[in-house]
Amino acid sequence: MHFIITDARLARSHAIHLSGTRLVLALLTLSLVLMLMSLGLYQWVFLKAAREHWPVIGSLVRVVARDEFEQRDRFMRENLDAMARKLGDMQARMMQLDALGERVSGLAGINPQDLKTPPGRGGALVEGRPLSLQELQSTLDDLERLTGERTDLLTVMESRLIDQRLKKMMVPTQAPVAGAPIGSRFGWRIDPFTGRQALHTGLDFEATVGTPIVAAAGGVVVTAGPHPEYGNMVEIDHGNGLVTRYGHASRLLVKKGDLVKRGQQIALVGSTGRSTGPHLHFEVLVQGVQQDPQKFLAGAGKPGPVQAAAPPPAPLAQNLAQVTLLPGHRPN
Repeated sequence: MHFIITDARLARSHAIHLSGTRLVLALLTLSLVLMLMSLGLYQWVFLKAAREHWPVIGSLVRVVARDEFEQRDRFMRENLDAMARKLGDMQARMMQLDALGERVSGLAGINPQDLKTPPGRGGALVEGRPLSLQELQSTLDDLERLTGERTDLLTVMESRLIDQRLKKMMVPTQAPVAGAPIGSRFGWRIDPFTGRQALHTGLDFEATVGTPIVAAAGGVVVTAGPHPEYGNMVEIDHGNGLVTRYGHASRLLVKKGDLVKRGQQIALVGSTGRSTGPHLHFEVLVQGVQQDPQKFLAGAGKPGPVQAAAPPPAPLAQNLAQVTLLPGHRPN
């Protein structure tokens, strides 16, 4: 492309030759200059109009500013709505966390008010810059994640504590007759009917006829009916091979298959079966072997290893040679 510039006063001309590349560069340079001039003019005019309140341009500036403020307000409102929803979710999680904390502390035997006491805080003030919206959002996300983790942890703890409490309630640690003195203890004694040495496989609780008998622990009734030696008898299975037996009752208040809880009345004291007077014969069996009930009632909480009764005194060995203890033996 050729440009010819003519000067009439000097009566001469000047020719400029532009190739394709030079023409493109020239146009780009001209466009950039025009854009910079327009931007500078825009800034100068609008700033001056805004300061001096020009009628037309001032109105235009107010329209532009109002539109910009509306966009900012819309953006902030949307973010505030999202943060409000997140705060609502976090509030619900915190309420769930508080409820879980109270239940877990109750199961663990801790006063929930002790956990709500705010910790002491203090120290020198070192101010920092305000949090940005993104940083605040990130902090809320971290807090929500931490709250979820704590909720899951407390849920697991609650489940395990409930499981431990249920297992504990299935161990016979409650006296079957409240306040009743113990007559015969577990071990070897002189049998009241034969006058010979015999193994007493339980505890005898002395009480009057009609005194309530309660379950020493929760479980399922597996036997409820008359027996030649135990009279009216109840057997409760507590799981894990643990069974309690209640004999010589005058009346049974449960039947086979009933689900009973600790402390529930199951029978009334009597003197049925192989008995010399009103009392409750109470036994604890582990895997079918009689154990000393006193070990459970003393609050041991867990059955110990299966042990045989202590051997009888040596002078009575001849009498015991005449006694044969079979697996189905049921002394009074």
